[in-house]
Amino acid sequence: MARLVAAFGSSHSIMLAAPREDWQRAFRDSDRRMPLFDSSGAATTYDALLAAAPRDSETMVTPDKLSHAFDRTFAAVAELKRQMDQVPLDCLIIVGDDQHELFQDAMMPALAIYYGKTIRNAARREVPDGDWYRKAQQERLEPMGDAHYAVQANLALHLITGLGSREFDVCAVKEIAADQYEGHAYSYIHRTYLTGRALPVVPIMLNTYYPPNPIPPRRCVALGKALKALIEEFPGDARVGIIASGGLSHFVVDEEIDRGVLAALQHKDLDYLAGLDPKRLQAGSSEIRSWIVTASAATDLDLVWSDYIPAYRTPALTGTGLAFARWA
Repeated sequence: MARLVAAFGSSHSIMLAAPREDWQRAFRDSDRRMPLFDSSGAATTYDALLAAAPRDSETMVTPDKLSHAFDRTFAAVAELKRQMDQVPLDCLIIVGDDQHELFQDAMMPALAIYYGKTIRNAARREVPDGDWYRKAQQERLEPMGDAHYAVQANLALHLITGLGSREFDVCAVKEIAADQYEGHAYSYIHRTYLTGRALPVVPIMLNTYYPPNPIPPRRCVALGKALKALIEEFPGDARVGIIASGGLSHFVVDEEIDRGVLAALQHKDLDYLAGLDPKRLQAGSSEIRSWIVTASAATDLDLVWSDYIPAYRTPALTGTGLAFARWA
């Protein structure tokens, strides 16, 4: 039988595609346009967050502190890649979210799995000078032309049919339109952690962001358990890995929920993860669901390494809870 031999988690924030200088200044403008929610899950504004912030919040986002956070973050990315490169795998399941990339509001499944033979990532496009945000987004795309990454289609189809028999409603995706390409949750993993490695993937797409049907945390736990069982039923002796792409909290950093999630991963506390209030998993924080699925699938493994950087980037304490992890 196949075996789940390793699990990983990585943020994929735009911060991970932006240079040091943009960390230090550019987000002060862009974060005013982001969807913002307070710690209770209520919609709020940048100005309201700034008014409620500690009086010394400006000292938390000085250029020196942002530079230090930048260095810590990219050291963690390099360490995770080093650890991933050391693990022999036959395929990697990527659990991420789709943000109006393959799906739109006209048709938004709660859960989808791609089972074509390859999946395309597009070439980078020209960006007007000064548009730093779009330039950072282009870093997730291909510098030398389109890439067609291998998919473990047999495993993907096995997961689709097996989840269906377990009463999961799965959107099965065999082809994407000619003008579409894999979402950023997947291209970031390819471009960052799988460079130089021809490793087939299985893209699992969750709707985390968009009402009315984001997948609930409790269902994420059930999904992870089902994935584990189905991997073990897959014929052959494949060594399978799984990675959570996204999270943790953003666009308002919520250290309480981030540290609670990380502690639950350490202690395999699936009840805690299942009981997370969906109101607190909105906007970018919704991507914590990918970590819930991965942790639930990896209960036979132990969390052996992690790093967490609460990357505040404005005095309103917006930013991203950047996290990186490995189970073995």
